Amino acid sequence: MTLREHITELRNRLFVCIVAIVIGTVVGWIFYDQLFDFLTRPFVTSVRELAKEQGSTKIPELTFPGVGNALTFKIKISALAGLVAAAPIWLFQLWAFIAPGLHRSERRWAMLFSAIATPLFLGGVVVAYWTLPKGIEILLGFTPLDIQNLVELPDYLDFVIRTMLVFGVAFLIPLVVVLLNMLGVVSAAAMGKFRPYIILAIFLFAAVATPSGDPFTMCLLAIPMCLLFVVAEVISRFNDKRRARKTEELLAD
Repeated sequence: MTLREHITELRNRLFVCIVAIVIGTVVGWIFYDQLFDFLTRPFVTSVRELAKEQGSTKIPELTFPGVGNALTFKIKISALAGLVAAAPIWLFQLWAFIAPGLHRSERRWAMLFSAIATPLFLGGVVVAYWTLPKGIEILLGFTPLDIQNLVELPDYLDFVIRTMLVFGVAFLIPLVVVLLNMLGVVSAAAMGKFRPYIILAIFLFAAVATPSGDPFTMCLLAIPMCLLFVVAEVISRFNDKRRARKTEELLAD
C-alpha cells in the first residue's frame, strides 16, 4: 500500500469516527436530563446524608457561574457522552488501521491486552462512582455551618471525570506489571522483595492522585490496587516458573 493510499484510508477512518461521535453527541443531547441526573446523583446523595448529620438549612448546592454556562455545560456533557458511546466504533477504526502492520503474535497480545484492560478500567470507574458520595460528603463536611457552599457545575464535572479516570487508570497498573514480567523486565522475585515498598508507594500514589484527597477515597483506591498487585505477583511467579522450566528443557535438548 502506497503512502497516498495510507493517507486516504486514514482520512476515511477519521471521517467514520467523527460521524460516530457526532451521532453519539446528538443522542447525548436528547438524553441530557438522564445523564445530568446520573452525574449529579453522588452530590445529591452526599448532601442528603450531610443534612441528616448536621441538621443545617444551608446545605451545599450546585450552581452555574454565568448566563451562558448552562448551554456550555449541556454541550460538554453531550460531547462527552458521544465520545464514550462511539468508543467501540473509533477504537475499531484505530485497530483496523494499525492491525495490518502488526505481526500475528503482536495482534494476539494486543487483543488479549484489550480484553483484560477494558473490564479492569470499567471496574475502576464503577468503584470511583461508588465512592464519590462518601468522598464528597467528607469534603463538604468541612464547610462551617453558617456558610453556604455553592459548587459550580463545571468544576464538579471536572472533579467527577478526574476521579473516574484516576481510578480507571490505577486499576490498569497491575496489568502493566504482568506485561513487564512477561517481557522479562521485572521478575516475581523482585516484586516479592520490594512488596512492602510497593504497597507504600501505592498508598502514596492514591493520596496524591485522588482529587478529593480524603482518607476514605484514598483507601478505596489503594486497597484494590494492592490486591490487584498481589494477583499480578502470583501470575508473574507462575510465568517465571514456566519460563525457567522451558529454559531447562531447551538446555537439556
